[in-house]
Amino acid sequence: MPDSLPINIDDLLHQRRVEGERIEYKAGWNPDAIIRTLCAFANDFENLGGGYVVIGQDCDANGQPQFPPVGLAEEQLDHIQQQLLAACQLIQPPYFPALSIERVAGRTLMVLQAPGGMNRPYKAPASVTAKQKIWHYYIRRYSSTVEAKGDTERELLSLTATVPFDDRYAQQASVADLSKPLMLEYLREVGSALAKDGENLSVEALGRQMNVVGGPAESPWPKNVGLLFFNENPERFFPYTQIDVVWFPEGAGGDRFDEKIFKGPLARMIREVLGYIQRNYLHETVIKHPDRAEATRVWNFPYAAIEEVLVNAVYHRSYEEREPIEVRISRSELVVLSVPGPDRSIRLEDFAAGRAVSRRYRNRRIGEFLKELDLTEGRSTGVPKILKAMAANGSPAPVFETDDERLAYLIRLPVHPMADATPEVTQQVTQQVTQQVTPLLKVLAGEMSRSELMAAMALRDRVSFSSLYLTPALEAGVIEMTLPDKPRSSKQRYRLTALGKHCLQALHEGERE
Repeated sequence: MPDSLPINIDDLLHQRRVEGERIEYKAGWNPDAIIRTLCAFANDFENLGGGYVVIGQDCDANGQPQFPPVGLAEEQLDHIQQQLLAACQLIQPPYFPALSIERVAGRTLMVLQAPGGMNRPYKAPASVTAKQKIWHYYIRRYSSTVEAKGDTERELLSLTATVPFDDRYAQQASVADLSKPLMLEYLREVGSALAKDGENLSVEALGRQMNVVGGPAESPWPKNVGLLFFNENPERFFPYTQIDVVWFPEGAGGDRFDEKIFKGPLARMIREVLGYIQRNYLHETVIKHPDRAEATRVWNFPYAAIEEVLVNAVYHRSYEEREPIEVRISRSELVVLSVPGPDRSIRLEDFAAGRAVSRRYRNRRIGEFLKELDLTEGRSTGVPKILKAMAANGSPAPVFETDDERLAYLIRLPVHPMADATPEVTQQVTQQVTQQVTPLLKVLAGEMSRSELMAAMALRDRVSFSSLYLTPALEAGVIEMTLPDKPRSSKQRYRLTALGKHCLQALHEGERE
């Protein structure tokens, strides 16, 4: 059993790299509860990558660890390990977590790392010490271990022998195909004590502690996730594991384009692509205002949104498909395309609205490594982060697309409307907003009709309202019709455009100064 974790113990206890639902704290050795929780982590019902049981760590009523921890007496350690070994054999099929002894604040803790099992579903006795044992299937529900019943049990049973692709053995490769320098580099980056200990371990021993090597001692195999992160050329084993960045200077329909292909270990490939895009295709526009000295700065595409979209594609694509991830950049948008599309449990209307939440993750181990590298948070937070990053930059909302067969996943990031504007156009728009339509922008909330706008501005003359406020605002592009094809419709409403929101924000900032 390992004596170091592939993750920093401080990060683990403070839940900086692992969600709270994947950690169980136990003040002391409680075999019944601990074995049930190990069984639940082994079943990994949500495909989150299993979890950790920390023995010797007490917590408060809110589940937060208390410091200093209560700890375990040194003379208890051997006895606990012997009982743990016997109890784990009662799990059906037998399941054994990785065990590590850690020191925190001068106290001794025992940490059990329990990754998702290769032979689920697993069941465990309700009581390890009972003479007449009754076995049940257990899963995690938020931060609790519960018995799987009814539809949940049937769904768990349907996952029999269904192991995510990234957690399977790569029988076309050997343990020698794993790069020890890449493994140690990763461990140093995440702050794991295993980085120092690993220098004296073989690739196989180090790989087993990082759970990227499995199989019997006489015939070890690397796991797919190990080759994707810790091999210099993963495309040898998984063709088209690459990201193609294509620039269309004349638009997607033009005759000219420039292409650059990136390959290599997943984490390095992501960072190289992001750096390349940032250096070559991101630029900041400075918008000067005639009524104040401070300028407004916007990006054509916000870096935070691009990072989230790209990492999301690497996390969720299928590595069994021989299709690369494509990043298509033009003057009007940045598009990221990956295959296949999202899980069918996500409704198309929710997907299009940016509310994609899945209960199943195609690559649970890839997500685990990306989270430890702070490249993603997982738990379906990607779409909300993209929306927030675009809104914070004043950019139009992103567009999420898929097809009925879920064959592809496409995210469009529209360019900021003022990113390519000339100084003359920018100044003209700003002057129009400042001098003519400021009162209209300030009262426009959500979608409003002409009469609602006039009432909010205390105006009665429809002709004056149209000529002095409404028409200039439409021509300046700071507001838009909800029914542009029916300009005279009685149901016509008006709302702010991305440019209008940006200008309104700039006006508010000027007033606060």
